[in-house]
Amino acid sequence: MIKKLLAKDIMIEDIFVTSRNDLVAAAKLKMMRCNVGGLPVVDEGKLVGMITHRDVLLAGGEALVIKVEDLMSKDLMVAEKDTPIIDVTKIMADKGYQRIPVVDDGNLIGLITQSSLIRALAGID
Repeated sequence: MIKKLLAKDIMIEDIFVTSRNDLVAAAKLKMMRCNVGGLPVVDEGKLVGMITHRDVLLAGGEALVIKVEDLMSKDLMVAEKDTPIIDVTKIMADKGYQRIPVVDDGNLIGLITQSSLIRALAGID
């Protein structure tokens, strides 16, 4: 059954995002308020990076003065909406990623997290 699931079947569509020009401190506050461990960074709907709570911790006191674009990861592993979930799970397991953005022509359309993957798999008979 898992082999039939696609990224679009389990992705989170209501995604909290940040902008490359936001201060890291603002991104940290958004992560805390939204109870998420990372935020996709978008520019006019296009995925340009990812910033995580771990990135923010590494910034230390600098988080108050540096922009997200100065700290975000830019070389991302992404999935398309028709990427089989088995492929996404392999990427997460092999690379240790906790979240994989789902894109369509570079536009962010969803996010697969470890939690969303577990919830989807738990619902399979």
